[in-house]
Amino acid sequence: MSGFTGWVRNDPQKFTGEEEHVLNRMMESIAHRGTDSKDVYADDYIRFGFRNHHTEESIQNERRFLSYEDNRYWMVFDGVIYNQSELCSELKELGCVFQTESVIEILLTLYAQTGKQRFHDLRGAFSFVIWDQQEKTLCGVRDSFGIKPLYVLENDCGLYFASEMKSLYTTHAKEINSKALHHYLTYQYVPEPYTMQEKIRKIPPGHIFYKYPGEEMQLETYETIQLKPESFPVHHQTKKVKDVLRESVKRHMDTEMSVGAFLSGGIDSSTVVALAKEIDPHIPTFTVGFEREGFSEISIAKETAEQLEVENIHYTISPEEYVEVLPQVIRYMDDPVADPAAVPLYVANREAKKKVDVALSGEGADELFGGYTIYREPGDLRAFNVVPGPLKKMLYRLARQLPEGIRGKSLIERGTTNLEDRYIGNAKLFDEEEKSALLQAYNPDFHYTTITRPLFKQIHHYPAVHKMQYIDLHTWARGDILVKADRMSMAHELELRVPFLDKEVYQVAMKLLPEQKIAKGTTKYVLREAMREIVPDSVLYNRKLGFPVPIRHWLYNDLHDWAKHLIQNSPIDHLVYKPYVLELLEKHHPTKMDYSRKIWAVIVFVIWHQMYIEEVDIEPAVFSFS
Repeated sequence: MSGFTGWVRNDPQKFTGEEEHVLNRMMESIAHRGTDSKDVYADDYIRFGFRNHHTEESIQNERRFLSYEDNRYWMVFDGVIYNQSELCSELKELGCVFQTESVIEILLTLYAQTGKQRFHDLRGAFSFVIWDQQEKTLCGVRDSFGIKPLYVLENDCGLYFASEMKSLYTTHAKEINSKALHHYLTYQYVPEPYTMQEKIRKIPPGHIFYKYPGEEMQLETYETIQLKPESFPVHHQTKKVKDVLRESVKRHMDTEMSVGAFLSGGIDSSTVVALAKEIDPHIPTFTVGFEREGFSEISIAKETAEQLEVENIHYTISPEEYVEVLPQVIRYMDDPVADPAAVPLYVANREAKKKVDVALSGEGADELFGGYTIYREPGDLRAFNVVPGPLKKMLYRLARQLPEGIRGKSLIERGTTNLEDRYIGNAKLFDEEEKSALLQAYNPDFHYTTITRPLFKQIHHYPAVHKMQYIDLHTWARGDILVKADRMSMAHELELRVPFLDKEVYQVAMKLLPEQKIAKGTTKYVLREAMREIVPDSVLYNRKLGFPVPIRHWLYNDLHDWAKHLIQNSPIDHLVYKPYVLELLEKHHPTKMDYSRKIWAVIVFVIWHQMYIEEVDIEPAVFSFS
């Protein structure tokens, strides 16, 4: 695991003591991505800073900061390439000679031989930057799923780049991106390529950027994620899924570092653990949960671990600990992400790091294999397909007038609204009417569908379930799921690996028909069938909880006064109409009128604003939870 940061100047300039100080500050901000060593490279145009975490592998193989061809190419790299040995063999057949066969040397050789033409052949999780000193060209690349992050900031001086956004905070005046704030309040994260900072952007997954000094950065696509179903029978697809997952887990465990796995009560993590046990019968597993009934998967995970005959290390998070680590979680996240599951994920990674250096996890299974319950919605709403258009409009208007909480209101609203207008991904918080009351400078041009509409246009021919998957793969997965996974693991110098989000697994999953995903009253049908006799029957059709957090209960009682005080005293009046939020807090009830996720989004933003805009210390919160 590692992290990097730096910049390329538009005009040549000697590396001064002041610039060294700036680069050191940028590197210190990502020290958690590699505390064992750091490297710096500078010439008249470029500055590279790099942090690394030493393992037996990295000591044998690399500095992840390396030159090639008599210092023509310089590179920094974060991630892992799983087909490294195959690429090395191909290059040797072309006559290439290697000194170390490290991932850096292989990638630089590949780039020197073929340029960008082979980037789509890389199998792994990665972001990297290459400087061609001869051609004065900077090239940055991010993996096609967005597992590893890559940020840029361009101004008159040049282009800054980094593994994490916090590295770039030191390079410019802070200014909140109003469009990003609008979208955050609906999506619970900032959709790519935006960030909450006006001038900082994320490089989209599957993209390359080029920067020539004195010219604007150029961005181009090298790989896209598509769904291309083919009419193969279920038994054929079941075998393909089983074989490719077994091979992927094996690849992801091919390391000299110690490996463990996260285990919940669902099919995804159980699949990873069951296949990993075939390779390492002693693999440890890790589970976290809460004391409150209905908000813990520990008992199910323990039972699954016993059936698989693997060790399970479980940890119960107290409400007090949740609140205590919350500011740390928000700080590591860079942008605000209002997903309450980030805290248990942070704790799970912390506990795993005590025993292993690499953890396997089940991210991506839902998006690729059709695992979210909402993917069954097109079938549930099928009756509305025969309702005439004028009647649909009338029913929609009537449903909108019904009070919140009335049974059937949501069903009618969804059934009378086109998928392209209602579906934006797995989470939807404030709608446009609510944001117009919440935001002091509401702008209707920043409608939440400006994010999804271009995506829907690309897939007008897809069936409904595939449209929803496509939206999630391009928004929810890379904006929430993978951000949490990367930041919470890097916070503890733990390398997280996700066998489902593998190029070969994707090549199989993309060919599944909708009815091979949503079938017989369940989701991920083919995946479940593939795992028969591999995972225990008790979890084969079990609905996972997914790090549930009892915030709706806490905000009604234990955290109510804290939340009220936090919102009231935050200097965000120029951004948010606070009386609107406080009214939601007073109306909130865990079983009647649940506004907890909306309130939580504002709370997370308030804490983020304190850290990154106000730059004040967060006061420790003390509670007596009942």
